[in-house]
Amino acid sequence: MSDPMTYLNYIWPAYVAYLIALITPGPANFAIMGAAISQGRRAGLMMALGVFCGSLTWACAAALGLATLLRTYGFALEFVKVMGGLYLLFLAWKALKAARSSSGELTVVGVDAQHSGKQLWLRGYAIHVTNPKAVFAWLAIISLGLPPNAPAPAVALIVGICCSSSLLIFSGYAFIFSTRHALKAYMSARRWIEITMAAFYGLAGVKLLTSRI
Repeated sequence: MSDPMTYLNYIWPAYVAYLIALITPGPANFAIMGAAISQGRRAGLMMALGVFCGSLTWACAAALGLATLLRTYGFALEFVKVMGGLYLLFLAWKALKAARSSSGELTVVGVDAQHSGKQLWLRGYAIHVTNPKAVFAWLAIISLGLPPNAPAPAVALIVGICCSSSLLIFSGYAFIFSTRHALKAYMSARRWIEITMAAFYGLAGVKLLTSRI
């Protein structure tokens, strides 16, 4: 089967599983929401672009077999896991600090007005690329979505479909949560939202640091 379209029967089940995981709230989605609410649409989109690029990095690694190599050398993934867990704990600390502040500054999940578009992109990228679970997610997608020895065009097709969907959904979060209604809701429940974000990032960081790869 040289035509990549003949692999659609394999790809669709993996794509549906990926889509469910994509829309489920996680550290990346919450970071995009926080940036969009606190700094506006442009900030949310820059964060979303960073998260997307992190996902694309692992997608390419899995497609090229690099993720399997990382899995073989456990110390490399262990390092990534520790860095990811510590970064999530850092975000939790920033969110808790913002929640304790009595000022009216729009600071949520560690995103503040001093961060440039490049910094927001790097934050989004760091959140996703330091999560080793993304490695296994993409390995599972490619393993489930393609039979052994699938041609390169079929691999490119499943990566393209999944990545285009992730860019659309991540950008959608940025658009939705940058609206005036979202900002109004945030301002009225600012402290509780940031406390929730701090708890979420803290638990996610601890879980990542204590989990077995």
